[in-house]
Amino acid sequence: MIRSCLFAAAASAALAQPAYAAPSDPLSIQESFRIGNAGVRCTAQLRPLDAKLQGMFDRGYAIVCRDAAAPVGNLYALKGGDQARLAEADRHCEVPKAAEVPGLAGVSAQDCEGADKLNYRTYSVERDGTLYASQGLTGYDSALKLGLASIVTDRPVDGEVQVAVTAAGDPAAFARVQAGALDPEGALTEAYARNNSGSYAEAAEFFQTLYERAAGSGDASRAAEYLVNQGLQQSNLGNMPAADAAFAEAEQRGAADDPIAGRLLRNYRAIHQMNQRKPADALEELDRKVAAVDRYAQEAISGAEITPQLAQEINRTNAALNRTGGLDTRLTPYERAQILDAQAEQLRGVALRMQRRYPEALQLLERADRDFASVRQGRVISTAFMRADAMAEAGLVREMTGNPGAAEAALKNAIALLATNYPQSAALLQAKSRLAAFYARQNRADEAIKLYQEVVAESERVPGAAAAVRQALAPYFALLASRSASDPSAAGAMFAANQVFVRPGVAQTQAVLARELSQGDDEAAMLFREAVNQSREVVRQSGDVAELAAGNPAEGSEAAAQLAAAREKLATLEREQTALQSRLGKYPRYRVLSPQTLTLADLQKILRPGEAYYQLRLVGEDIYAVFATPDRAQAVKLDLTADQLGDTVAKLRDTIVTVDNGQLVTLPFDVVRARQLYRTMFDPLGTDALKGVTHLIVEPDGPLLQLPPTLLVTDQAGVDAYEARIAKPGADKFDMRGVAWLGRDREVTTAVSARSFTDVRQIAPSTGKRAYLGLGENAPPVTAASFLSTSAPARGDCDWPLETWSHPISAAELRFARTAIGGTESAVLTGRDFSDTAIEGLPDLRDYRVLHFATHGLVTAPRPQCPARPALLTSFGGPTSDGLLSFKEVFDLKLDADYVVLSACDTAGMATVKETREAGIATGGNYALDGLVRAFVGAGARGVIASHWPVPDDYDATKRLITGLFSAAPGTAAGEALREAQVKLMDDPNTSHPYYWAAFAIVGDAERPLLQK
Repeated sequence: MIRSCLFAAAASAALAQPAYAAPSDPLSIQESFRIGNAGVRCTAQLRPLDAKLQGMFDRGYAIVCRDAAAPVGNLYALKGGDQARLAEADRHCEVPKAAEVPGLAGVSAQDCEGADKLNYRTYSVERDGTLYASQGLTGYDSALKLGLASIVTDRPVDGEVQVAVTAAGDPAAFARVQAGALDPEGALTEAYARNNSGSYAEAAEFFQTLYERAAGSGDASRAAEYLVNQGLQQSNLGNMPAADAAFAEAEQRGAADDPIAGRLLRNYRAIHQMNQRKPADALEELDRKVAAVDRYAQEAISGAEITPQLAQEINRTNAALNRTGGLDTRLTPYERAQILDAQAEQLRGVALRMQRRYPEALQLLERADRDFASVRQGRVISTAFMRADAMAEAGLVREMTGNPGAAEAALKNAIALLATNYPQSAALLQAKSRLAAFYARQNRADEAIKLYQEVVAESERVPGAAAAVRQALAPYFALLASRSASDPSAAGAMFAANQVFVRPGVAQTQAVLARELSQGDDEAAMLFREAVNQSREVVRQSGDVAELAAGNPAEGSEAAAQLAAAREKLATLEREQTALQSRLGKYPRYRVLSPQTLTLADLQKILRPGEAYYQLRLVGEDIYAVFATPDRAQAVKLDLTADQLGDTVAKLRDTIVTVDNGQLVTLPFDVVRARQLYRTMFDPLGTDALKGVTHLIVEPDGPLLQLPPTLLVTDQAGVDAYEARIAKPGADKFDMRGVAWLGRDREVTTAVSARSFTDVRQIAPSTGKRAYLGLGENAPPVTAASFLSTSAPARGDCDWPLETWSHPISAAELRFARTAIGGTESAVLTGRDFSDTAIEGLPDLRDYRVLHFATHGLVTAPRPQCPARPALLTSFGGPTSDGLLSFKEVFDLKLDADYVVLSACDTAGMATVKETREAGIATGGNYALDGLVRAFVGAGARGVIASHWPVPDDYDATKRLITGLFSAAPGTAAGEALREAQVKLMDDPNTSHPYYWAAFAIVGDAERPLLQK
């Protein structure tokens, strides 16, 4: 993916003028720094407006830690050594006592209890007339100690931060917390720093936060700058419509008329076009006129007295307008324009390179480098990323023109420059990937693989790296696949690289659930759940603030008052959530971080005899697979492109169920195509790949997320017999008996990541006291006519018509399941008892080990212009009822279930990003399984049995499937119970078509019993 920092000048080793080495700079002149080098990620964020700072030589920082929604403490360097300045009026403190902080002598500690009943600690030490202190929540003690040691020594101090962790860890969500902890100027600096280092998702969060803060400020140039940068980040992340919208709004706000913002808009739109592989359009964007800048315009200081406020302004130098892609402070507007214009020349060079106009491209890249170097003699720190990426661009041109030696030198120089100025960054990993790709093109496979392995290993430790390096790994996968037959390590290497591509959705939710349930159901687990729920409230409220801010309310208006109230509520929620995290810190098990990645050997250890794991991965247009059993593994490239897979899946689904004139229609199943897809996926593994495999765990990707693998065809003989039979006059094309379906002889689990599968497998069974709760057969609207006609909210254009509730699904399968299990351990709720408000109010949902919903699932939009909002249809309840159990409402349920069975329409579908955020979930969305499946996992379900299409009532097919599922003896694996029920339908001529038996997929671990013994 092309990004802004890929375009800087530079053509040769003559780029020798060094940029300042940022990492060697003392911490005292940095905007932020990491606390420690291991464990939970915490950072110190410069906070110049802290009330404890009184002079221009004082410094203050906020301590921000992953999963905490607000700063957990502060660091101070106070000239004069006055301990009284650390006092907090609302805290009752003990007498200070000596404390041990590694590497420091003479440290004292003081414990306090605040009016909020929370425990606080202050560490302090005096050096050369300066009082150094760390002050914050006691639960973050390790961060307080390491932070103090760092500011005293003025350098990063190594050490492990051990504090409470609740979520699976999302860099973008953490970035939003960091952005909120900083003043706007510091946040802008950090935003550009993340863009420069290649962490686009984090940069997007910073710019979004800045834009929300700027709402109503009246500063159009700042708002425009934030929007332009938002557009760039979205383009770099591949969200092209969002990028277009941000650029358009920025122009509407006057960006084009501002000399700096206008140049940003010009350059970033050009980058956006090149991200879409449209170099000609990029060149058109670069021809846009921009406003001139007065060469002699300077920011001047007037007046004799430098007050603390003026000192802060000097230090910041109006940073929001004083950084061009993260440039150094104290640049004049003319210098900023010079750099942006040099970048424009560089962009022209890249566009021409994409058009294979190599001599012209190289000329422009060299000219841009001279222009960069002319600003402050090339010693502007943050242009290092531009110059490094320009080296890579020039190197690519030289490679294309037959000079591989010069190309390699340029690529290595780029890495060296980034390693000095942006160590442990996504940009550095991208540069290493470009050199590895060069080695691959030059047939230096061993060197390429070694460097790619380094990139993959480091990507887990570099926030935001996964999104940045995915596209760059394509040559690595091709190399590994080509070596798999002769190199036993290739499968493990591809398996490791595959995990860079895991999207944070249901996989992350499963990881959080596993962490919650890993140590039982004691007080600590309850506190963990409370902290997770409070984190969701913070995300929801952040969404409300963003929505109100987007309206740009006028000062003094009612909307502005609502925005202020929403921000105040958000601040309160953030403090409460952080307090919960601090309390959780006293439980050591929640201070232990499990790695996000898993080795292939670790996976093989957890696989049982007769099990195999099939991991599919789309890498650009190519598709790869890793296949593993307990004692062997393979990595292969499939003879299929991503587009071809999408077309195959779409055509298969169309023969299962499609919409024709508003009616669901089933066609004769395309058994030939299903056979071909099976062969494409499994033949490269050998003809006996599935021999002896009784449980297949499939980790799908891309279009295959929408298709249950059970309907693939494993043998040609059945296909031939079927085709011969239907060729006869009057043959029943829907009679598909005799076809060798993949799901006939083996259980199948759908996994969303290797880590989440192993986590789910190791979760203890439900501790619920009762076996089963069935819910369904909604009351038609007529039974609630008085409610609907009086106090119901007015129905909008995007509400489902009331007729939707007029065809309830029979509760027969629910009643059968209750009878099969036993009346004393089970219950069924139907009619008015089955309303959304009634379900949300049930006090004993955690008592049930299995929940079973037999109702309609609403996963599409009621009209084309409306958003899809996945929900289960229920009866109407109280005055606030809408007759739907929404994604958000499901996530809010409190379950302790082995399984949730969704006998409803297409419940394996997705939820949108917007719907996900409204539920308080900061990551994921827009992918299959991220909808109701994820919501029930988040509510507490170890496994979900969901459907891939509207389940049929014909021939009692669904009833028979569910009946068979619950008829199995207690202790039977759910996958085996489902398989046996499916086989009976396969062998019935009326229900042998996959439409009747293949819809359901088990997400979790199919070996987990549906009913406990």
